[in-house]
Amino acid sequence: MVTSDHPYVVTGCPHTVDGVSSPCTTARWDAADTGITVDGAPVLLDTSAAQCFSAALVPQGPPVVQAAQRKVSVR
Repeated sequence: MVTSDHPYVVTGCPHTVDGVSSPCTTARWDAADTGITVDGAPVLLDTSAAQCFSAALVPQGPPVVQAAQRKVSVR
């Protein structure tokens, strides 16, 4: 499970501004108030919104995310 508690590292971002490289370095997620939490932190869903930021914390827009796994197992 991933939660909205921490910023996430971004790799492979080719973002440029006026021809100057300004890659995204972090993404901050805003989990919807679904009531689903892990250790008190809201769980991120595939519908959760995010904002990417440069190293200078300038907003860069939303990330494009590809899910690797869509199942949960409990033992």
